[in-house]
Amino acid sequence: MEVRDPIHGSIQVNKAESDVLEHAFFQRLRNIKQLGFSDYIFPGATHTRFLHSIGVMQTVSKVFEKLFSNQSNKEWLRLKETVKLAGLLHDIGHAPLSHSTESVMPLISDLKIPKRLSIQDDSKQATHEHYTIKAITDSFFTESLDTAKKDFGTNEFAIAELITGKTSDPAYFTIKGVNYFPLLHQLVSSEMDCDRMDYLLRDSYFCGVSYGKFDLDWLIDNFNIAIEDNLASLGISERALTSFDDFLLSRYHMFLMVYFHYRAVCLEKMMYRYFASAENEYSIPNSIEQYLQHDDHFLLEVLKKSGNFWAKKIIKNHIPNKIHECFGANDLENLVKIEKVFQDEKIDYIKCESKGRLSKYSDQSTHYPIKVVKQYNNKILNIQDATDLFGKYSSYHSVTRIHAYHSNISKVALNRINEILT
Repeated sequence: MEVRDPIHGSIQVNKAESDVLEHAFFQRLRNIKQLGFSDYIFPGATHTRFLHSIGVMQTVSKVFEKLFSNQSNKEWLRLKETVKLAGLLHDIGHAPLSHSTESVMPLISDLKIPKRLSIQDDSKQATHEHYTIKAITDSFFTESLDTAKKDFGTNEFAIAELITGKTSDPAYFTIKGVNYFPLLHQLVSSEMDCDRMDYLLRDSYFCGVSYGKFDLDWLIDNFNIAIEDNLASLGISERALTSFDDFLLSRYHMFLMVYFHYRAVCLEKMMYRYFASAENEYSIPNSIEQYLQHDDHFLLEVLKKSGNFWAKKIIKNHIPNKIHECFGANDLENLVKIEKVFQDEKIDYIKCESKGRLSKYSDQSTHYPIKVVKQYNNKILNIQDATDLFGKYSSYHSVTRIHAYHSNISKVALNRINEILT
């Protein structure tokens, strides 16, 4: 099977992978947009998690082939197929219309996730990742992995563990005494994972912007394996640190210009308002089989039929007017004063806070840190110890905005706001 992709070109899909792609639960991702409400602002951003997931699998395959170019026996093919499927399935449990709908998910305990995956506190609310690992390991979707198990010897729990980042069976990932679990997990979920590599290029392409572009091939060419104490981690050559800097800058620009766009963020806040004020209209079931029907189209139909104030505003893309915004701590004092005006005058408003951290390398507790391999002596360092380049990316970047419909703002309040801003 072949998939034609505007980002990666021709992608070859084997029988085991096509069985997964053709399953109804994976096909559901065709109807879940990658960027939620962003197509309300960037009309081209209608790309789906279906194609993104295939792109992640292809990127994983490229990296694996670069790192293990001389390995082709059954053990390596099993690991390769396991990590490819983990990349393909990392978003299989994603909810409709971005992350806002996770607020109406049930408790983790209601999903009855197999104990082997050791969820520490199942009294918390579930996220899309919990639906993902439930779907992979214990649902009607699990049968789609039978061909991979037969042809490659893969295991559904090993696939799920590469997504969660913890394994109870390190022997599965160990070849000739070296445990490759940390490295393979980093390909699926880390600060330089194949998920980010794909979505930055894909999102920028479909949004019609250039902010998310970086040199993917150069970055992959400079990946290598760093082995310490029989644990293999993802390494990057010292000469490619500036390329990684470019990768982080791409994320930074996409945060500002796309992911933190005021309309998309406000629409998500309006979804929270809808869920809070129409409690019985929409919720996400704990059954994977019932979850099958929950895609963007399903939720939008619920919104279209609703008489709820916020549902109507969302469908019409009619967000409250942006009154003020501040970046980081700059001008935050004025925003707080404006918020106080609205509270004093009992004016309804929406406060939107977008927050993201581009790098966590300054955090010494980082699980499975990426390594830097020195070019001339092959010395291995944690990336945060190899350079101070990433210190400037370690803090959170935030944008705070306040919205209110102009029709709700009294003249008294408007005068007070004008005084604050002049």
